[in-house]
Amino acid sequence: MFDRNESIAPVQSGEMYDVEIENIASKGDGIARVNGFVIFVPDTSVGDEVTIKVTKVMQKFAFAELAA
Repeated sequence: MFDRNESIAPVQSGEMYDVEIENIASKGDGIARVNGFVIFVPDTSVGDEVTIKVTKVMQKFAFAELAA
C-alpha cells in the first residue's frame, strides 16, 4: 500500500533557513536545497548565500522568499 507520508518535506512554511543558491530554474528562480529538498527562490543568483523564509510547501518542492 502507498504511504502518503513517505516523502515528508524537511522544511515548513513560515520557517527560515540559510541556503546557497545552486542553480537557476527555467523560469529564472534560484534553486536551493535543504536536505536535498528543492526550494525555488526568486531574485537570487547562483552562488548567493541567503536567508530564506519558506512561503509554500508542496510534495516535492517548496517556494521561498528572501528573508527581510
